[in-house]
Amino acid sequence: MLRALLIVLLLTVSPVFAHDARDPMTPERVAQILLALDPDARAVGARAEMTLGDVPVTVFLDEGANRMRVMVPVASAEALSPEDLTRVLQANFDTALDARYAIAQGRLWSVFVHPLAELTREQLILGIGQTVNLAQSYGTLYTSGAQIFGQGDSGGIYSDLIEELLERGEAL
Repeated sequence: MLRALLIVLLLTVSPVFAHDARDPMTPERVAQILLALDPDARAVGARAEMTLGDVPVTVFLDEGANRMRVMVPVASAEALSPEDLTRVLQANFDTALDARYAIAQGRLWSVFVHPLAELTREQLILGIGQTVNLAQSYGTLYTSGAQIFGQGDSGGIYSDLIEELLERGEAL
């Protein structure tokens, strides 16, 4: 409980050097945040690639369309059974939250999409964490980890990644 309260306080109190949430998010600002999360993150054209744990994460930016997309590969779309498809659609409704499952290019992806200019540091970090959690929980809990109902142990496992990412990006 205390840890959750501290996270809320950190998100609401901005340090003097913090980015003003009213300023539009820029590719340069996204790059700063990604490098705080993964010092080995690299830009490749209009996208950035990084690894969190052993999970590859790609972030696409399109300033002209004012869009940002975080994508994590999950599985081959051809291998999905009707039951798998039903389960990912159910998860998109109740446990995926801001991240979603999507099919493109013959793959099942975990995806977070947001308008770029309006994006905040916290939204980007939470979106990345949720996208990674959603990919990792495919086949089991199908959750982004931002909120899990029930009294099991899973909530702590998945919220730990989000808390760790928030701590890494705290100073920005």
